[in-house]
Amino acid sequence: MSNKTKTNILFVCMGNICRSPTAESVFRHFVEEAGLGDHIEVESAGTHAYHVNEPADRRALAAAERRGYSMSKIRARRVHEKDFERYDYIFAMDRDNLAMLVDQADAEHHEKIRLFLEFSSGQEAEVPDPYYGGAAGFERVLDLVEEASRGLLETLRRS
Repeated sequence: MSNKTKTNILFVCMGNICRSPTAESVFRHFVEEAGLGDHIEVESAGTHAYHVNEPADRRALAAAERRGYSMSKIRARRVHEKDFERYDYIFAMDRDNLAMLVDQADAEHHEKIRLFLEFSSGQEAEVPDPYYGGAAGFERVLDLVEEASRGLLETLRRS
């Protein structure tokens, strides 16, 4: 990791109640397990304000808790203009949210905005939105997020 005090990471989906809080809780768990909590700050946000100040979706919470991840303290918020300056990496869960982030950010911040699954060894490029589906969708999100989190953590350790 670099000599910088902290690496700041923001995970982003549409409403910040399913995918991005899942990514925040899973990646934070991995960071803490690796003893890097003093070096990596993790948060999540949404591109839309549909659920501001609400907790994560109950189905996402339940799926995460079954695997030992806590999302109970996370409250939905919308991406703010200052986030583009504050965060070193901004990871979108899908291409639509990636495009919204790029449109919202000044050009100088575009290089820090990427798809989260770039750090996964799988074939999928996007984390699917489980909101309108059943429990299996939330489990699939966790599978994808866990794999990408491992890849991201390894990438950060090498930098």
